[in-house]
Amino acid sequence: MLFPLNRIFGIGEKTNKTNLPVNEIIQLPVSDIIPNRFQPREIFNEEKIKELAQTIRTHGMIQPIVVRKYDDNQYELIAGERRWRAIQELGWENIPSIVRDMTDTETASVALIENLQREELTVIEEANAYQQLIEMHSLTQEALAQRLGKSQSTIANKMRLLNLPKSVQQALLDQLITERHARALIRLKEEDKQLKVLQVIIDKELNVRQTEEMIAKMFEPKKEKKRIKLKGINKDIRIAMNTIRQSLSMVSDTGIDVESNEEDHEDYYQFTIRIPKK
Repeated sequence: MLFPLNRIFGIGEKTNKTNLPVNEIIQLPVSDIIPNRFQPREIFNEEKIKELAQTIRTHGMIQPIVVRKYDDNQYELIAGERRWRAIQELGWENIPSIVRDMTDTETASVALIENLQREELTVIEEANAYQQLIEMHSLTQEALAQRLGKSQSTIANKMRLLNLPKSVQQALLDQLITERHARALIRLKEEDKQLKVLQVIIDKELNVRQTEEMIAKMFEPKKEKKRIKLKGINKDIRIAMNTIRQSLSMVSDTGIDVESNEEDHEDYYQFTIRIPKK
């Protein structure tokens, strides 16, 4: 998997610093290997790691990991962290490895693309990977899309999610909301509104359609409230009515679409308030 990635981003196949022949598989102590500092994956499914460990126990290591020399008696992972974690789960002392000579940029590129091709990243991890590749290789979104065989709109839609507040991004990472929920939130430009709607989505377990409808209502022009003129009304009643109005305004500010109407009857003033259940 590493070789086509080299050609995609111009990563050279060099002789490594250990003077070992390129692509020779050697056994390295598991304890001498450290994780890739540029690993885009933030979440590792422990159950899947255990399943992989069982597969390796039964069939052995079909594909070696790729590392580079990091320090004396220490190597940094370039590709294959799930396999390395599975070997640790098994308690094996050594792991089949290929040692490569790569720069930080090359190491980061391979780690990012390897994970992108596996399509196991969360949408936020994927968006961050695109952002890093664009910065490392001074690419446009269109150029990156061509190199990865994806559409430019796919790259743009993923990266647009990085403009959302960190709380929304974390909810995506934790799989509390879907990518389509998050895209709906982009329509709301103010962060406080995005966070309020996010909380409603989580608390009420709204699906995407319900979320989109809720956000659409927030853009509808507010209905003109029929208000009673307070001129000629005694002070106590005026204070009472203004207090009710202020309370309704505070409820509306929380994002709840409150409808109210005021009526002047012969013996009393009437407030009608409607609060939607959904």
